[in-house]
Amino acid sequence: MEYHIQTVPGRTLAGFHLVGPWERTVKQGFEQLSQWVNNQKYPAQEWIAVYFDSPETTPPEKLRCDTMVTVPEDFTLPPGSEGVICTQLEGGLFAVARARVVNRDFSAPWLDFFAQLDADKHYEFRESPCFEIYVSDGSDGVWDIDMYIGVQEVQVSAA
Repeated sequence: MEYHIQTVPGRTLAGFHLVGPWERTVKQGFEQLSQWVNNQKYPAQEWIAVYFDSPETTPPEKLRCDTMVTVPEDFTLPPGSEGVICTQLEGGLFAVARARVVNRDFSAPWLDFFAQLDADKHYEFRESPCFEIYVSDGSDGVWDIDMYIGVQEVQVSAA
């Protein structure tokens, strides 16, 4: 898997915050989000899943995620938006990789990406949510996603 490092702008997002095992909550969140977007007739630009925790250190029932769409900076929630939140996703320096997801196995490309990035001697992880932007909608059972992991340059100390 190839990746590149880039500075990513922040985004204003609207959608749903969920807590629980990601294999259940992400699907549920996007079903709710799709219904809200269709009811509002909102022309969603980007569909994004934001992940706040590490499944290696957080129990599945406490994993947090947001299922969101990008909205304008001055967006206000319209009537009929019960349960929808509006939030900011901070920008900054990110490692970015594109992956193809088959058989609903979203974890495999993420694990590969983390392993490759962990071996990179020039960058290290920084405290930041990870997120994915959906490039395709999965209607054919295949999703193309862009994955984002917050990084910072490794500081080399003078000896």
